[in-house]
Amino acid sequence: MDPGRVGRSGILFALAAGAAVAVGLGVYGRLHEPTFFAVNVAGFSSGLAAKAWLASGAVGLALVQLVTALAMYGRLPGVTAPSWAGPVHRWSGRLAVLLTVPVALHCLYALGFQYGQPRVLVHSLLGCLFYGTFVAKMLALTRPGAPRWSLPVLGGVLFTALVALWLTSSVWFFATTGLTF
Repeated sequence: MDPGRVGRSGILFALAAGAAVAVGLGVYGRLHEPTFFAVNVAGFSSGLAAKAWLASGAVGLALVQLVTALAMYGRLPGVTAPSWAGPVHRWSGRLAVLLTVPVALHCLYALGFQYGQPRVLVHSLLGCLFYGTFVAKMLALTRPGAPRWSLPVLGGVLFTALVALWLTSSVWFFATTGLTF
C-alpha cells in the first residue's frame, strides 16, 4: 500500500476523532444540567481560584513545550536541540494536560457549555477545540506516514487554544479578583 495514502488516511482518522471529541464535549456540556458546584482543590480559596492557577501552570508548561518544539525542529537560530529536549517536551506536555483535567471537569460539571456572554461562549468553544485538538495530535503521533506538517500544526493549534482559554478565564479572573489563591 502507498505510504502517502496510509499517512493521509491516518491523519484524517486523527482529525475526525478529534472533531468527534470536540463536538461530544460541546453537546455534553450543553445538555448537562449545570450543578454550579464542584469539588474544590485543596489549598485554594474557591473552585474558580483553583481553575485559574491550574490553567496558569498549564500555560507555563505550554511555553516550555513551545521552546523545546522550536529547538527540536531547528527553529531557534544558533541553537542545537540538547538531548534532553525531547523528554522535557513530552513530560511538560503530559503535565500541562494533567493540570487542565480538573479545570475541564469543573467547567463541564459545574458550568456546562455557556453562551450568554461573548467571552464565555468563546471560552466554551475553545475548551472543546483544545481537547479535540489534543486527541487529534496524540493520534497523529502514532500514525505511520503522517504528513510532516501535522504535528507542528496540531501543536500550534493546541498551544493557541490553551493560551486563548487562559486569556478568557484565568486572566479575566485575576483581573477581577486579584492574584488570590
